[in-house]
Amino acid sequence: MGAQQTQKYPTMTQAQEELKKITETGFPILAMGLVTYLKNMIIVACMGRLGSLELAGGALAIGFTNITGYSVLSGLAIGMEPLCSQGFGSKNLTIVSLTLQRTILMLLFTSLPIAILWINLEPVMLRLHQDPDISHVASIYCRYAIPDLIANSLLHPLRIYLRSKGTTWPLLWSASLAIVLHIPVTILLTFYLSLGVQGIAVSSFIVNFNTLFLLIGYMVYTRVPDEPLFKPLAPTSKLSTSQDSLGEEWGVLLRLSIPSCLSVCLEWWWYELMTLLAGYLDRPEVALATSAIVIQTTSLMYTLPSALSSSISARVGNELGAGRPDRARIATLVAIVLAFLTSSFGFLLTTLGKDEWGRVFTADHEVLELTTAVLPIIGLCELANCPQTTCCGVLRGCARTGIGAAINFYSFYLMGTPVAIYLCFVWPLGFTGLCYGLLAAQVACIVSILVVIYNTNWERESLKAKDLVGPNKEDSDDHITKCEEGDEHV
Repeated sequence: MGAQQTQKYPTMTQAQEELKKITETGFPILAMGLVTYLKNMIIVACMGRLGSLELAGGALAIGFTNITGYSVLSGLAIGMEPLCSQGFGSKNLTIVSLTLQRTILMLLFTSLPIAILWINLEPVMLRLHQDPDISHVASIYCRYAIPDLIANSLLHPLRIYLRSKGTTWPLLWSASLAIVLHIPVTILLTFYLSLGVQGIAVSSFIVNFNTLFLLIGYMVYTRVPDEPLFKPLAPTSKLSTSQDSLGEEWGVLLRLSIPSCLSVCLEWWWYELMTLLAGYLDRPEVALATSAIVIQTTSLMYTLPSALSSSISARVGNELGAGRPDRARIATLVAIVLAFLTSSFGFLLTTLGKDEWGRVFTADHEVLELTTAVLPIIGLCELANCPQTTCCGVLRGCARTGIGAAINFYSFYLMGTPVAIYLCFVWPLGFTGLCYGLLAAQVACIVSILVVIYNTNWERESLKAKDLVGPNKEDSDDHITKCEEGDEHV
């Protein structure tokens, strides 16, 4: 053990081996993210073809559904990542199966109030003094998008389940096959059957259900006897012998899911806050159009750190669950270095391509001028965002989701928001000031999270994983406190 602790950095062979594992898991996730981005672009393009009113109403609906629905479901589902990845690492397939089913139930119950809110979107928007025609179009989209809540309540957990197992290629193939069907179905429903916005919403949940059915088919077809996908939620085993233990297991899932949800939503909502603040500037139409381009750009660039984050979360969780803390530390080091290197792609895109990238979205001279000015700032944000997102994956693999939520709140709302408001309205730099606020938030976030990762005691995290998902959980509590005396730094 002592020899392992003295090895502060991995050898070249270890780094290459870990890099291969991370890329094998992460590449299909990256490609799936690009496919999802393509799907969203198809939706926006079809709305634009319908007319300016439909585009405005659709944009309002998409923003509303993202804030109130998809971000919440995605964040809650991420809470199952540490339980599943560590469970697979420790070969505790029963707890993995129970976590999958409980997460699906949790998301389905959460979808009920979200659906009620979506049904009542129009009166809510009218009370907020939104345009009546735009609000009506947005409400139509939201009502027809309600089945998508069911699809996402099943899709998110199944994807995380497969990612945690290291099986990611089916995620790409299922999404790719579904998107091939999405294009003709959207055109058919929207234009040939003249369903308009309703057709776009319906085609959106159809593609997700197609993806869902393909994934379920794959999981059932490839399931081995030792992998119990459908265990009773209250089995008569040592895992749940009483109501107290059953409640404790649900409590563990909720304690991981709620901070994960907050972490995702806090960052997601900040971009919507930036759009809202842009509406108060002197030329709101220019600022809002630029904001839309910035959000589309960051969404595209986010596919890379998101894939890396998901991959390292599974790797760290698997190794901690298997009782190999040194390998988890090596995986973390390799992933962070890779994140800093790959962040340069986003920086180069937004600096070298700043004059041409905006023309992909608009021909308006004022919008292009502002877009060209702010894209290099967004590129600087990406230099911090990619490592920060990757480090969040490390924290999820360690089941430390609460720390990520606290860092996001501090960085985006106690640091980024005041800087953005001051530079935007007091300095005043306008929309450029909002982008500098985002940069301040990203810098605060990456500095804080790197400090946390550096001070991680990996031996203690391994024992915590044993306590969380290991077969002999009762023996690990005594050992956890023994590790607090000696820290093993990254």
